[in-house]
Amino acid sequence: MVEASSHLIDGLIGDGPAMQQVYTITRRAAPSHATVLLTGETGTGKELIARALHELSPRATGPFVRVNCGALSESLLESELFGHIKGAFTSAHTSRTGRFEAAHGGTIFLDEINSVSYQLQVKLLRVLQEHEFERVGDTRTIQVDCRVIAATNVDLVNEIRDGRFREDLYYRLNVIPINLPPLRERPEDIDKLVNFFVERSATPDGAPARPFTRAALDVLRSYHWPGNVRELQNYVERAQVLSTRPSIDVDDLPDHVRGVPSPGPVRPATGTLESLCTELVSRTIAELGLEAGDLYAGVVSRVEREVILQVLRHCQGVQTRTAARLGINRNTLHKKIEEHGLHEEAR
Repeated sequence: MVEASSHLIDGLIGDGPAMQQVYTITRRAAPSHATVLLTGETGTGKELIARALHELSPRATGPFVRVNCGALSESLLESELFGHIKGAFTSAHTSRTGRFEAAHGGTIFLDEINSVSYQLQVKLLRVLQEHEFERVGDTRTIQVDCRVIAATNVDLVNEIRDGRFREDLYYRLNVIPINLPPLRERPEDIDKLVNFFVERSATPDGAPARPFTRAALDVLRSYHWPGNVRELQNYVERAQVLSTRPSIDVDDLPDHVRGVPSPGPVRPATGTLESLCTELVSRTIAELGLEAGDLYAGVVSRVEREVILQVLRHCQGVQTRTAARLGINRNTLHKKIEEHGLHEEAR
């Protein structure tokens, strides 16, 4: 039964205990209309589960609408979700249907729900409870029938404690929680994932895909995978393109995966950050000649900038992943990028 479910959930591979539990809950939740909250680190496959919930549900013939809540500012997100009427704001030259209206009869997937502002969370709560809303600038109430699936890569309980997320909205979203395990907690699935990605990465010229040696697979199973399945897919594809061997061996893997120190950017491990902070504090005090009243703020600002810079580089400029590694939401990260002038490092 688990094997069958793995085929039903396209792109999700693995039959270890952790994934068996995900498949079971997904199959049980799909036929209902209950709201689902997907949790897990970046790259664990939350959108794939959201699509599976839709495709295995009675709403499968309806639309599946995805909204990345972390990619838009508060004003743009409100218009994106609920639509607006002509003249609602300066650039509203025509009326526009929102994503909730577009998802009528189907499913709406709210990714990075933790990025939604506290004020906009009130409107989301109303949609969940009353199934109605108004377009921006309008007074006409619109009724909508769509299933809501939300996802987050941060702990919403901590967000509630810090005053960034409404407790009532959390309980309304968390009707059926599904947690996607990180790849490091299911190493038994790595071989299957590698084989799956190898088959998908065959070169356009028809050259056969090259398998991974047992030694290479052993190294992959021992790596901690901060980027999860998405990171594994990238490394498999990279090896297929760059390797000149008939099979992918240990030497074809990135240095940090093999545990080999590289001269690249400092990685945000605990020991590295402690050394980095100590060095920056000493350098700031010695070099900047700060007055006593400015000392604390100057040191904190400089250390903060350097930490964000290094994590951005480690995450290849991907802000969603960077925010997750830093333990802050994406809107906060965007403000820090603006404050410290790190635009060239972010994308």
